[in-house]
Amino acid sequence: MSAVQGQLPLEGMPRRLYSCTPSRLNTWLDCRRRYRFTYLDRPQPAKGPAWAHNSVGASVHNALAGWWREPYERRTPLTASILLTNGWIKEGFRDAEQSGRWLGRARDLVSGYVATLDPSDDPVGVERTVATRTKVIAVSGRIDRLDRRGDELVVVDYKTGRRPLTQDDARSSLALAVYAVAASAMMRTPCRTVELHHLPTGEIVEWRHTEESLGRHLRRAEEVATEAAAADERYREVVATPRSGRAARDGQPATSRSGREARDGQPAGPAQVPAEIDELFPPSPGPLCSWCDFRRHCAEGLSAGPERLPWDGLAE
Repeated sequence: MSAVQGQLPLEGMPRRLYSCTPSRLNTWLDCRRRYRFTYLDRPQPAKGPAWAHNSVGASVHNALAGWWREPYERRTPLTASILLTNGWIKEGFRDAEQSGRWLGRARDLVSGYVATLDPSDDPVGVERTVATRTKVIAVSGRIDRLDRRGDELVVVDYKTGRRPLTQDDARSSLALAVYAVAASAMMRTPCRTVELHHLPTGEIVEWRHTEESLGRHLRRAEEVATEAAAADERYREVVATPRSGRAARDGQPATSRSGREARDGQPAGPAQVPAEIDELFPPSPGPLCSWCDFRRHCAEGLSAGPERLPWDGLAE
């Protein structure tokens, strides 16, 4: 049994709920070292440069959210195009020419997509935060759009990536299932259908969950949360209150290397941790390492795949 698995609560003592988002849970599943860098190390290690494809995605999401907040008479393709232009995020592109070209593409995406919508069909929520809790987790997240279809709610998630989507993407998404459970609980309305709207192709990928399949996702979330919570606790015990040398004599916590670098105006690196903690949060080397924001701080990630330029994620 591992050190994490062996840490059990005292008899009769309530366990504190693990507060999380689906993104946090998925990060734990993808790579525990990235999880540590993202959620535990403070100051957080410096990230790499912004990704252009993330800039496109955020710009499109913001424009679509803003479109639904406009008065009914202004919900037109032209308005969507204007919102996209005014909120365009320029980070990560090779140069101004590339940014301008993708601005044009993104305008076409949002204006073409909203042309398929009924502007009078107001969603229940846009960029709506939903939350639920079990005996193990308190989980929350933000839904791109929550529709009402008849007597039920539908979770809508926008996608702007170049990869075509499949029904399995909707079926297997932990985030979408959690959003459905949370929306149903908060709105007191059944919510079993989740949809991925892929703007580049115009495809809508739908999956209709059952109570059993939603329950399986929620139990999976609890299992992941239990593992991550135990690792978090051990990290705090070992790393969060280190004292040594003069710092201990002065009654102050010892300063990590990353803290010194941050104060000196240099990019912060990962915290110096004992071998036990490094083993508790191992890397998961693979193709995704090329796209990791913390790649520069991970020898295994550097070896796992080629370095990507900030605009390599664009479908050019």
